[in-house]
Amino acid sequence: METANPMPATVESPEVELLPPMLAALPNPQGVSVCPRRARWQLDLLLLALECVDLHASELMLQVLRELQLQGMIPNRVVFWQIRCTNPFRQVTQRTPLPLAETKALTAVVVQVARRQTAILRHLLLVLDQLQAQNLPPETYAPLAAYLDRFRRHFRKRMNLQRSSLFLYKNHQALNELGLKLLAQLLLCAGTKGMERLWFSLFDGEVS
Repeated sequence: METANPMPATVESPEVELLPPMLAALPNPQGVSVCPRRARWQLDLLLLALECVDLHASELMLQVLRELQLQGMIPNRVVFWQIRCTNPFRQVTQRTPLPLAETKALTAVVVQVARRQTAILRHLLLVLDQLQAQNLPPETYAPLAAYLDRFRRHFRKRMNLQRSSLFLYKNHQALNELGLKLLAQLLLCAGTKGMERLWFSLFDGEVS
């Protein structure tokens, strides 16, 4: 009697085998093989905002990488910095493409650090709403003023304001508005389904 041929084993991509389940579950967008430039810009901005919310956020980011066992992709601070420098709007840029696996790792770092800062993010945004209702500037509240001051200084130090698309951010008010917008985005990242929400937002308009 003939023996039926066994079903072929499912072959997973190397990326799925290497990534932890929480990252492997993020789908690769159709028609996208590397991280688009707009996504690199957005992730770097969110990381920058986290650093301005919490002075210890840089160390926390490295801790998160260890906790998620992502040292195979991002083994140390130098490599982490190099990956962030794939943001094409930085003063110092890396012109190498950013693979989707590393993009997922950055996404996880943003989400995990934002979740640990949920209380302060929620508080800052609540105070901001109260100030706006009274037509008062955000600098009226000292912690918001400190965050915005750090954000402006870090942004101007790290980003290339000679790029025409960044001319707008030579303006004090425009930078404040960007910094406040990032706070709201970080709070969304910290919420339920924050990882998926951030991941899909990175590729809006990029999927063919």
